[in-house]
Amino acid sequence: MLEVLNLTAIRDERILFEELSFKIGKGEIVQIEGRNGTGKTTLLRIIAGLGDCESGDISWNGQVTVNSRDLFHQDLLFLGHQTGIKRELTGFENLSFYQSIHQSEIDKEKIWSALAQVGLAGREDVPVAQLSAGQQRRVALARLWLSKQVLWILDEPLTAIDKQGVKVLENLFLKHAEEGGIVVLTTHQDMFTESSKLRKIKLGD
Repeated sequence: MLEVLNLTAIRDERILFEELSFKIGKGEIVQIEGRNGTGKTTLLRIIAGLGDCESGDISWNGQVTVNSRDLFHQDLLFLGHQTGIKRELTGFENLSFYQSIHQSEIDKEKIWSALAQVGLAGREDVPVAQLSAGQQRRVALARLWLSKQVLWILDEPLTAIDKQGVKVLENLFLKHAEEGGIVVLTTHQDMFTESSKLRKIKLGD
């Protein structure tokens, strides 16, 4: 379980949120929503251990994450605004590198399948630098199909993704939740309009 307890964040002498608390259990998909500037990205980065807060704690499975950072990061996949991929490598090479970090063996079939899921079949061996911004984003998202992590924290994962791509990701999020995973995301697009699975936490107001 992920728990945020009495979290306060201040940026440029402005309080983004104060004494914010919530819990997210396994099997949940949670959208952090709010107007621009309310601190959505800041919150995700603090939870992931990539940003500082003025006060409060983040706990994962009952342990404060700053005291058990390595164990927490083993269970965490974070995708932010930056794609985190190497432009000089191909999509296949990027995913092979990612898989080699988290698994003992590289599963080529899973990598081909992941790239096909995000609509990059036939573009697997093209250097990322030659792909469009949307295609580069898809290479980053393909890591979700290879992930063994329980907790996914995704900042605007649907940027430059078409409606069909959104539907594919919805199905993946549902599958991850059904298997006991947790998805925490921000997005400006409507998701799960035909499902009540999505829970929302609103910042601001």
